[in-house]
Amino acid sequence: MKLTNIGFGNIVSSDRVVAVISPESAPVKRIITEAREKGSLIDATYGRKTKAVIICDSGHIILSGHGAEIIISRLGKEEILTPEEDKVND
Repeated sequence: MKLTNIGFGNIVSSDRVVAVISPESAPVKRIITEAREKGSLIDATYGRKTKAVIICDSGHIILSGHGAEIIISRLGKEEILTPEEDKVND
């Protein structure tokens, strides 16, 4: 089991992470609200602005004060696309 620092001394099991996403869109905000109501939201921001949302295979949603790119690099993922590379060519 590999543990990863997600900011401010908080650690998450890398094996349990399904996705790391930006909190900007309405569907992600809805996911956060639903997790808060169900009691499966973990706020690891220490009062700072949420910059990344981590979705775990257990159904838990973790909020982090560090950006998604930082967390992904700490998780050791090989492929990180820049916003320009991620755009779909029409």
